[in-house]
Amino acid sequence: MTEIRPLTPAYPALLRHYDADFRVDDAYKAGLPDLQNGPASLIIGARAPIQHVGISNFRLPIRYLAREGGEIALETSVTGTVSLEADRKGINMSRIMRSFYGHSEHQFSLSVLEAALEDYKTDLDALDARIQMRFSYPMKVASLRSGLSGWQYYDITLEVIEQAGTRLRVMHLDYVYSSTCPCSLELSEHARETRGRLATPHSQRSVARISLVMDGPERVWFEDVIELCRRAVPTETQVMVKREDEQAFAELNAANPIFVEDAVRAFAAQLLADPHIGDFRVVASHQESLHSHDAVSLLTSGPTFAQNSLDPGTFAGLRA
Repeated sequence: MTEIRPLTPAYPALLRHYDADFRVDDAYKAGLPDLQNGPASLIIGARAPIQHVGISNFRLPIRYLAREGGEIALETSVTGTVSLEADRKGINMSRIMRSFYGHSEHQFSLSVLEAALEDYKTDLDALDARIQMRFSYPMKVASLRSGLSGWQYYDITLEVIEQAGTRLRVMHLDYVYSSTCPCSLELSEHARETRGRLATPHSQRSVARISLVMDGPERVWFEDVIELCRRAVPTETQVMVKREDEQAFAELNAANPIFVEDAVRAFAAQLLADPHIGDFRVVASHQESLHSHDAVSLLTSGPTFAQNSLDPGTFAGLRA
């Protein structure tokens, strides 16, 4: 016996071309679905508060003021997040970008960054908020002896954090330098003095990530932090190099051999001496030419950067 099945309704014939002339009015917008602002019953998983939710790596040009005057426009990657209470489904993430774009034409200052943070925190009705800006800042650097100069780029992140009614202003800066092993230097000298053997101490490209809280109303210039790093560890990698510069750099490294423990303490001494800097963290990685592993160290001052557990990327993310 043949089974009689009900007829399946025909799928409606929908238009398949883009309507460039369609215009949205207020009534149409009011009828659009908005799941992110839906009731708590739509929450999937644990009904728990979320500390950070938002958008990462939207890019735009921002104008920065140089210490010596003038300004420079740099491509900047922005991350903006807010907290989310346990009984709220989600946020309208595009509001973060719209709020930031409302301030993006201004010359950068921390007050502009804080105004953008306040706007999207209010717009999204959030208790806590955070904004980060990442960019590479150029400075012209003179060679050691030849008289040449070239552009050195420094990876910088600026961060404004508001949590539990307290606001922090933070700068992160990566400083790349050469580290000559003091032990290897002494062993090389021992081979020369006792056996007449030429030996080369091992040195390697190294990187320190300096994270600091900017205290007080005065501007902390990028250039000031870079010069602070140079005072701490003067063997910064070079840009333009001729033979006389290469020889000078070898002499500079021999005059400043440094273990990774020495490096973080040298940076810390300079940071502690600056009245505009509060809590700080120094993470250093000496990416060994002798060993198949890196030598690493981390030093913190104050509660802001104190931590019991290390993120897996704390050292792995430092590449010189």
